[in-house]
Parts: sequence; structure tokens; C-alpha cells
Amino acid sequence: MLFGNVNPSAKLPLSFPKRLQDNPAFLSYRTERGRTLYGEDVYIGYRWYEMLDLPVLFPFGHGLSYTSFTFSDLKVQKTDKELKVSVKISNTGSLAGAEVAQVYISQKNPSIRRPKKELKGFKKVFLEKGESKVVEVVIETKYATSFWDEIRAAWVSEKDTYEVIVGGSSEEAGSVRGSFEVEKTTWWNGL
Repeated sequence: MLFGNVNPSAKLPLSFPKRLQDNPAFLSYRTERGRTLYGEDVYIGYRWYEMLDLPVLFPFGHGLSYTSFTFSDLKVQKTDKELKVSVKISNTGSLAGAEVAQVYISQKNPSIRRPKKELKGFKKVFLEKGESKVVEVVIETKYATSFWDEIRAAWVSEKDTYEVIVGGSSEEAGSVRGSFEVEKTTWWNGL
């Protein structure tokens, strides 16, 4: 690995902040007389840094590689039950390696404050140098679009436009975008 003969193709499972104080749990990492407050709510990891527009040292999904990849030809097909996201990934470097297609969903006009985008699916693919493959990620539509409605005590999938962002990390450089519509607001419980 040190000499570039083997490509590790690993990815970070979290974001690394530039400063400890930028961490979403900085103010609530300890107990106050036995009580722990989780003030970051759903804004953990990349969601926190993006919401506050805080630059990070290394983003979620960052990976060092001896090769390079590009994403293209995004296709988004939605049915009532599932969302099929396909994207072409090409190894544009000089070594074989693996890349992860990370699928993020962003609701355009939510009725509550939501993260700018949320990871909803991913798939890893191994590519020889110069090789391209189409990767498909299938996500249930209700899981791709829903959030917990505290008033109704149910999940809600709102009528709206949703953006699909696919790339190799939570950073949006080099990602491809598409969208789909949810035509009717629905509530649901269970799995």
C-alpha cells in the first residue's frame, strides 16, 4: 500500500471536524448531575456541518485512493413502493480500486426543519483501471422521503419535490443530481 501497488479503497465512517469545538456533541458530551442532553437532535455527523456551513477536515465517506472515479448518467425511477437510482461509475485512474456510490435525498420544501440532505442508500463497486459499471441502488420510497411526525406519532412522506444526490462522499464535488416527485402526503407506522 505504501508504494501504490495495492489500492486500499477505504472510506471514513464519520466526518472529522477542523476543531473539537465544531463537533455537534461538544456542548453535551458529558452529564450534568447524571442527566445527559442530546442537543444535536438529528444533526449529527455531516448533517451538522452542512446545516451550519462548517468546513471539515475530512468529510463523511472521504477516502484516499491511488486512482480516481467519476459519476455520470444518473437515472431516477420512482414508483409508489420504491426508488431505483442508477449511476455510471468510471475508474479514470491508472489502478484498480473500489468506489462507493452514496445516495442522498434532499426535500425541497419540508414543513419542518430537516437536514440539507440525508444518506438513504449506498453500494460499493470494484473497477479495473479504465472500467465503467452502472450501479443500481433500490430504496423503498417511504424510507427515502419520510420523517417522524411528533404530532401524529407516525412517519410522514410529504407531497413535494425531492432531489437525489449521488457521489463518493458527503462532499458534493463531483456528484450527480436528479429529482423525483411525491404526489400525495401519507402517514404510516411500523416497518
